[in-house]
Amino acid sequence: MIAIIDYKMGNLRSVENALTRLGAEWVVTSDHDTIRKASHVLLPGVGNDAEAMANLRERNLCELIRDLRHPVLGICVGMQVMCRDSEEGNVDCLNIFDAHVKRFPTEPDVKIPHVGWNTIANLDSKLFKGINPGEYVYYVHSYYANLCPDTIATTRYGSTMFSAALKYENFYGTQFHPEKSGDVGERILQNFLNL
Repeated sequence: MIAIIDYKMGNLRSVENALTRLGAEWVVTSDHDTIRKASHVLLPGVGNDAEAMANLRERNLCELIRDLRHPVLGICVGMQVMCRDSEEGNVDCLNIFDAHVKRFPTEPDVKIPHVGWNTIANLDSKLFKGINPGEYVYYVHSYYANLCPDTIATTRYGSTMFSAALKYENFYGTQFHPEKSGDVGERILQNFLNL
């Protein structure tokens, strides 16, 4: 059973639909025992990092998430809150990934937020088995995780090269939305479920 952590941060429906298409059994929950007993954990998120961290703290989920030893995948804000800290609200995060979350710089002809399809490159993980560099995935974000030792995929937007995906031990994160990234995203989710 896959646990989708519910911490009131965004649309879970697209994640639920993607898992259903893959034939996976899942539950949306913030119950600690259910999360601990799951085979895999998803931490999706849309919105503000500071609000996300406040919601995780309110539900006493921070230490629980850090202590998990089965595969965990953070998506978008779910990945960002697993970094060291975020400029969005100047908040300390879960400190799982050795990355800082920063706002995209203002540049001519570069719209913020970064919305739409963009490529991934420098793929370095079982998460990307069967995925070729240059494949397109779907992004919606104004903040990004810097390149760091935990970076397992990169993307460029404007002049900024950033972490498209991160990994530390059993923790994975994608800045893009695999659940909205068509066949490529479904392959990435299936690879995660195969871990």
